[in-house]
Formats: sequence, C-alpha cells, structure tokens
Amino acid sequence: MASYQDAIDRIVAGNRVYAQKTTEKDPNAFVELSKGQAPEILWIGCADSRVPETTVCDCQPGELFVHRNIANTVHADDINVASVVEYAVAHLKVKKVVVCGHTKCGGANAALGDADLGVTLNTWLHPVREIRRKNKTELEKLPDDDARAVRIAELNVHQGIEVLKQHPAIKKAMNDHGLSLHGLIYDIGRGQLRLLEEAGAKKSNGLWSPN
Repeated sequence: MASYQDAIDRIVAGNRVYAQKTTEKDPNAFVELSKGQAPEILWIGCADSRVPETTVCDCQPGELFVHRNIANTVHADDINVASVVEYAVAHLKVKKVVVCGHTKCGGANAALGDADLGVTLNTWLHPVREIRRKNKTELEKLPDDDARAVRIAELNVHQGIEVLKQHPAIKKAMNDHGLSLHGLIYDIGRGQLRLLEEAGAKKSNGLWSPN
C-alpha cells in the first residue's frame, strides 16, 4: 500500500509534468494566467474525487470559477458558498452559474436513510434528507436505491438553483445583464453531463435558462 509520502510525491511529480507539458505547448500560458482571471462560468459541484470539473468539461485553468462541497449542496445560510457566489457574480462578472450533481453520489445515497454519519455530516446533509422526505411518494415508485439516489441528486440540484435565485448578487446580475442558472448531472459510469430542464425555462444555445 502506498504511503502518505508516496501520495504527496505523486502529486508533486505530476505537477512538474503538467508544468513542463503546458509550457512546451504554450510558453506564455502561465504568464497569461498570472495576469488575472475572467471565467464565464461559476461551477458549484460535489467534492467527489471522480468529478474534477476542468477534466470532465475539457476546460483549461481560468475557464471555470469553482466551489465544491459534499453533495454540491447550496444552503441558504452557508457563508462559504455565498461568498464564492458574490465574488464570482459581482466581481468576476460570470455569465452563467452551474450547479452540478452526479450519479453514485455518496451524499445523495446517504440521504436515502437517516444513518448517523457524525454531527457535522448529519447537519450538512439535513436539507438533502428533507428532499427525500418531501418527495417520498415519487421516490418510492422508482425501482431501486440507485434510481432513487439519482433522483435525489437531481432534486438537490434544482433546490440549489432555487436557493441561489434568492442571493442578492444573483438577483441583481439576472436583472442587470442576464445571468442564467443551469443544472447538470454528471453520469460517472458514462463520463457524460446531462442538462436538467427547469420548469418554466426556455432553451438557448443548448442551455436552459429562466424565461
């Protein structure tokens, strides 16, 4: 079994390879990045190690401004996500905000029941478990727990978007320059993103945005 130091050595060595390859491809890449950032998208995703947003979206450093947490949950009273949103929307002037859930999500799966995960995780996942309770009838009609966990992940994305719509910076940006919010699900087993359609939304350039 690899030791802790082996794991650190691996990422440091990997960084050297990345830096070398990037510089060989574009000698000015890091010089340009050091001048500042102007991402068009704020990505709110899950902390799951299998869903690295720049990798699965084939994006480069500087293209996505990112916040990740357990189960990509957006709490109305979470100053962490709120501060990321305010900075991205009010100061970086992103044009899109994405909330991305995924299949095989540990948080969504944990929300299927009420097992004691510890004080912090119990508190953090409480809103996701409330989604299960509010949608009990719909979820019980699904064939198995895998399908139920995916549906909880979808509903959690929709709830996150609804919470974001109440953020003052989001409201202002939507009114001032047409900021739009988008929900996605990443299918780990297929490596593909799926766009979630919102009720009362219209499709534009392949994305759904509020009317």
